[in-house]
Amino acid sequence: MSVLEQYLSKLRTPDEAVKVVKSGDWVDYTTNVGFPALLDAALAKRRDELTDVKIRGNLLFGPIQTVECDPLREHFVYNSWHCSAYERKLCDRGLCNYIPMVFRNLEAYYRHFIDVNVAMMCVTPMDKHGYFNLSCATGVAKGILDDADIVILEVNENLPHIYGMYDENIHISEVDFVVEGPHDPLPEFPVETPTEEDIRIAGHIIPYIVDGASIQLGIGGMPDVVGAQLAQSDLKDLGMHTELCSDAYYTLHKAGKLTNARKASLPGKGVTGIVFGSRELYDWVDRNPSVMIAPLEYVNAPATIAQLDNMISINSCIAVDLYGQICAESAGLRHISGTGGQLDYVTGTAMARGGKSFLCMTSCFVDKNGVRESRILPHFEGDIVTAPRSQAHFIVTEYGAVNLAGRSTWERAEMLISIAHPEFREDLIRAAEQQRIWRASNKR
Repeated sequence: MSVLEQYLSKLRTPDEAVKVVKSGDWVDYTTNVGFPALLDAALAKRRDELTDVKIRGNLLFGPIQTVECDPLREHFVYNSWHCSAYERKLCDRGLCNYIPMVFRNLEAYYRHFIDVNVAMMCVTPMDKHGYFNLSCATGVAKGILDDADIVILEVNENLPHIYGMYDENIHISEVDFVVEGPHDPLPEFPVETPTEEDIRIAGHIIPYIVDGASIQLGIGGMPDVVGAQLAQSDLKDLGMHTELCSDAYYTLHKAGKLTNARKASLPGKGVTGIVFGSRELYDWVDRNPSVMIAPLEYVNAPATIAQLDNMISINSCIAVDLYGQICAESAGLRHISGTGGQLDYVTGTAMARGGKSFLCMTSCFVDKNGVRESRILPHFEGDIVTAPRSQAHFIVTEYGAVNLAGRSTWERAEMLISIAHPEFREDLIRAAEQQRIWRASNKR
């Protein structure tokens, strides 16, 4: 049977395909623009026929119809490995539960510990050899599909075809059903206008970066600001090795800064695991030989990151306490995002020759009641620790950058207070004294 004959024999409408889902099943939607919107809508229509269908996804931008149609969660229970802004709002409404993880281990979780009854995801149209490209979701997709009892692919004509190292494709022979249908344009995420504090934070990082450095920029506005400043700098021959390829890398490419020429590993190739951003970004990665996508099991492995000289990791965080513990995924007990790849890169850059990890935040924020609050805290009270104090390196606010590696508790307290908002420094000193981590000095 030819690949086209196989395709036609497996072609179904979305309503037909989702009939395989049974009550009690685990269903996976993979990640970001791999979200199968047509299949999700069809499954939502079966709400009253089903109970206790558990769904997993991550970084989905919504709306997820199976979630929105069932506010009591009697039929569908949604869970996320890493929350987008939309999924965060679902958590606030009690409609999403976070699954703790470290991103590099995600495929291993599926391989060794997790059952998938039905996997559904969007892919590019099939090529003449019978392969579908996993596109922007390659970083996690194949491990999920390989674990599934039933695989349903939704062909999305708008997805870019991204060249990969391995596991970037799936063959028609590995698929149970295929669905087609018109799709809206891919979601776009315009770069936010930076604040004065954002610009100052980025300015504290740039001096630490050298020509030929490989750059990892995490999710959020701050890494995008750093990318924009790098594009305007005098730096040359920067490389891309990152969990997420965002518009910051396209900006660097347009500025002639991103050549990947000096990478010790895979020179000439910018490496990523997932992609989302603007239409221009999707067009740039489409069949671009200088961009290579691979499973996060490889991309985020500390041993892989360690091969890259002058590896620079730049991520955002929410709060840091005076011991150097870092929270990047909750505000107190309110869930915000997830561990993602932050710990992967904090670990890997420490192993790389010349490697440096920067975790960035504004020194304070104004809460919903108009009260200014410090992001540097005496100690955490329920906040989720993303990176332990034993792996804390550079912490950056608009008041400076400090490197906590190898520093004692009193040194850390002193250094962190030096980059706290001035309004909170005396209170933090008093707290450090009470916690017995303050050494009498004139640094106030």
